[in-house]
Amino acid sequence: MASYSKKGYLYDNFKIFYLKDSNLGEIDFHYHDFHKVLIHLSGNTSYSIEGQTFDLLANDVIFVSAGEVHRPIFHDDSLYERIIIYISKEFLAEYSQGENDLSYCFRNAIENNSHVLRLHSFKNSKVAAAVGKLTSNLSKGAYANELLMQILFLEFMIELNRAVIGDEVEYISTIYAGSKTGEIIQYINNHLKEDLSVDAIAAKFFISRFYLMHTFKDETGYTIGNYITIKRLALAQALIDEGMPITSACEQAGFSTYSTFLRAYKKTYGTSPRKKAESQASLSF
Repeated sequence: MASYSKKGYLYDNFKIFYLKDSNLGEIDFHYHDFHKVLIHLSGNTSYSIEGQTFDLLANDVIFVSAGEVHRPIFHDDSLYERIIIYISKEFLAEYSQGENDLSYCFRNAIENNSHVLRLHSFKNSKVAAAVGKLTSNLSKGAYANELLMQILFLEFMIELNRAVIGDEVEYISTIYAGSKTGEIIQYINNHLKEDLSVDAIAAKFFISRFYLMHTFKDETGYTIGNYITIKRLALAQALIDEGMPITSACEQAGFSTYSTFLRAYKKTYGTSPRKKAESQASLSF
């Protein structure tokens, strides 16, 4: 069975990277426990997120929420240039209230069954101007630059959400739009607490067990069993972060036994949920 690892740790409110690479080869599917916004600048690249694969153009904006399994797919060795912004779940939640809801762009993409938006005129947009300010101040050691970067990041998020609200964008369809696999993924994410055995899902969608397993793997690149485990772990971790007792979070996330949950958790995170919670608590002082 394939294994999909959690990559990266985020100890700040956000992190911004401007990266250029070529000949990266094949990137494994992975996920983060923080949100990611990626601005694709160049490269013959597609992006696979939660079983949907999107063909990218320059200046496309990609949204990857915490816990979502994803990877870039390179079609040749051309230069892969992008801006990546990691955003902590807690920090974004602080700015997700009422009229100041900066998480709206993430939710709106999901409501449009997409992870990728394309601005009608990116180069002339306020979003592009905000991106330019962010990248021009990366790694500078000037007075109060960390504070300035936080201001510029919030400006970027504000302008991005304004563009979405103002209907200045279009959402990109996946190459698997309308496929059975997309419906199955949506069903899994909406029923993590219920029986998600291969037989139960196959019966729900009136398909054979063999067809389900092979089609899911062919279209997403990962096995259905591993995908369900990753999504349940992400839900359990989110509940633990909200203060729910570990055993309750295990049950609410759909794990049949605590020992099953603990084995999967240690394999994925490299530690126990209790030790991880203690480690996060120590970082706050």
